[in-house]
Amino acid sequence: DDTFYLLETHFQEMIKKTSMYSHPLIHHLMDPEAHKEIRENYDDKQVVTEILARCFTPTLITTTAWEGFHFVGHEIRITEAMDCYGAVVWPSALVLCYFLETNAKQYNMIDKNVIEIGAGTGLVSIVASLLGAHVTATDLPELLGNLQYNISRNTKMKSKHLPQVKELSWGVDLDKNFPRSSNNFDYILAADVVYAHPFLEELLVTFDHLCKETTIILWVMKFRLEKENKFVGRFKELFDLEEISSFPSLDIKLYKAMKKNRRRHGSAKAISSQLSL
Repeated sequence: DDTFYLLETHFQEMIKKTSMYSHPLIHHLMDPEAHKEIRENYDDKQVVTEILARCFTPTLITTTAWEGFHFVGHEIRITEAMDCYGAVVWPSALVLCYFLETNAKQYNMIDKNVIEIGAGTGLVSIVASLLGAHVTATDLPELLGNLQYNISRNTKMKSKHLPQVKELSWGVDLDKNFPRSSNNFDYILAADVVYAHPFLEELLVTFDHLCKETTIILWVMKFRLEKENKFVGRFKELFDLEEISSFPSLDIKLYKAMKKNRRRHGSAKAISSQLSL
């Protein structure tokens, strides 16, 4: 009887183990791809935690509300305009600032000509300036006052080159305000610019106009709607696009892009005509 009992117990244990290891979750966890996914999710949360830790709120209440950030060894104080959509620091800007700081050797900003489109509060432009770049921060006319204020207070006597602030409405007077002959930008920076969906074609025209053959675009985008995916598809028609980093917990991706070879993809004039249709 004891022998039979032991055999039956052993047999039941085997059934338990067999059923356990045949469970889909177990197969998923034993899959090397699943291990990679778990590791990537862990890495994502670790990096996102580090990025968000760069923000701080003032301990004292002042007459002017501001938000604080730590980048490039400096305390950066940003004043937001809550009545204006473009004058708020969004997570994409933090991702781009963190990338510029932590990849300063590979993407060296020192003495480089850099333009930021849709600069908003100016945080990304400030970080690029503190890293040594010649920065031109651009946005719509109604945002320039707050943008200039933030850039001046955070770069004066701290940056190697004093940043410029210029108006740039996508697709408007580009030849007049930013003539191709004088466009000599090493980098174009853009954080969360794909939100004004009626103006995405104008945004594409602006990217194309500001780029020369060697210009590197560093572009961070939060995916909200299907139109973001469609814009990426349109963007790939003109630019070679590479995804550098992804932050699933924030629905944010960081891209590097450069113009496609014009000899293979038609003249700039023809492409601009195509975009304006």
